[in-house]
Amino acid sequence: MRLGDAPIHIDRVFDAPRALVYRAFTDPDQLAAWWGPIGNSIDRDEMDFDVRPGGHQRWVERVASDPEARIHVHIELIDVRADELIDGVMHVSGTRRDGFAPFESRFVVEFHDEGLRRTRLDIRQWLPADLARPAEKGWLEAFQTLEQEVSKWED
Repeated sequence: MRLGDAPIHIDRVFDAPRALVYRAFTDPDQLAAWWGPIGNSIDRDEMDFDVRPGGHQRWVERVASDPEARIHVHIELIDVRADELIDGVMHVSGTRRDGFAPFESRFVVEFHDEGLRRTRLDIRQWLPADLARPAEKGWLEAFQTLEQEVSKWED
């Protein structure tokens, strides 16, 4: 895993306060509401979060196009700063009808206050080159759902 240029770099502004957008990534109930490509889901009972430097986030994602598939996500958190930063290594494994090769991915998510209750996410993710395009598509689909969800949450 090279940490040169990130195969994925996404900048996205949300109409929500920074603390609320940060919680969307660190609170299991909130992450389960928006994570993944449209149609995929996470069972809240299969989530384990210990959000701190040296901590972890774990969950199992169900794939809409393959009901028997299970994608296991385990994130080792390297650095976490409340409302500012999540830096970690994501280990992904699982089973799918069409095959699935386990991989690992380094990522950094920065949360920037844009004023007027707006937050800019700056996401960089390093992962195998053949996964860059589908991963970016997954982020963008997830953000459509996140945009809808944050409008419902209290801050």
